[in-house]
Amino acid sequence: MKDKIILGYALEEHGNPLTCNITQEDFDRLTHINVAFGKITENQEIDTQIVGDAEKLIEKLHAGRGDRDVKIVLSLIGEFSKAAQSEENRKKLADSCVDVIRRLNLDGIDFDWEFPCVPSNGLQASPDDKQNFTALCKTVRETLDANQPQGVHWLFTIAAAGDKFYTDFTEMDKVQTYLDYVALMTYDLKCGFHAITGHHTNLYLSTGDIIRSSCDTAVKAFVEAGVPAEKLLIGAAFYSRKWDNIPDRCNGYLQLAKSGGGYGPDYTDLVQNYINKNGYNRHWDDEAKAPYLFNGSTFISYDDVQSIAAKCDYIKENHVGGIFYWQHSYDLTGTLLEVMDEKLNK
Repeated sequence: MKDKIILGYALEEHGNPLTCNITQEDFDRLTHINVAFGKITENQEIDTQIVGDAEKLIEKLHAGRGDRDVKIVLSLIGEFSKAAQSEENRKKLADSCVDVIRRLNLDGIDFDWEFPCVPSNGLQASPDDKQNFTALCKTVRETLDANQPQGVHWLFTIAAAGDKFYTDFTEMDKVQTYLDYVALMTYDLKCGFHAITGHHTNLYLSTGDIIRSSCDTAVKAFVEAGVPAEKLLIGAAFYSRKWDNIPDRCNGYLQLAKSGGGYGPDYTDLVQNYINKNGYNRHWDDEAKAPYLFNGSTFISYDDVQSIAAKCDYIKENHVGGIFYWQHSYDLTGTLLEVMDEKLNK
């Protein structure tokens, strides 16, 4: 058994041939795969065909993993606020989780509620989400425990925002007792909400950055909120964020932009066309342990081998449970997953 969790999100998009390119070597390196996504319906049932072909992907993963102990988990999105608001709805969703685990021979279920109490992401939200989230997790865990086969433990996990607002809007000291681990989304720390350039998946804070978010601050916030460090996973990004039309000073770092940071190239594209190519110079922030690119007008933030190695060292030094990433098809080179395995489990 490997010491640390290495979890990859995988997505089977309709008609996209680049998804689910998980090789036999990848299966040897991974401990968990989260299939994105199932979606909660109006009746608190789980639809596996809305976002992508999750069932097709799960079938591929079962065939590919063979007898390896790689856990396959279905991640859910949707209107969690409604699902959590009453005991009837909570029980319906919990029963649906059991049904889909059995039907697809899964190892567990993952909730990606973005985010309790927060209406800005376009989902229903209520101040009552804080307590209802705890009640939902309790019902799901108890329902899984009552139905899982003897000698089998079905995983129940969540993805959580890598920021203190999430611990303010939840009861993580209570919630964590029902969970196997919490995946901290320590990417998009700067994104479309932020019209200032900077690192979107940095390990540490950087002097001069007024947006005080990092992997380290997220881990500390969740530990302070009552989550044991060994139940936390740090997030890594196999994609970038970029800002255009940036002033040509400070290598584009911490500069005001006219809009937020949109999605940039994935890591495969970065290696082929951007990193020290076509006018994009790579810079390294040793304080934040994060790379970035600048070509005089466009700033790009991303993870690479060096920054992920630093995250893995942090995980070992601080007894964190492991690392995860979004998402697998964004690195066709395989080097980012390779460094995770080399640093954490060799």
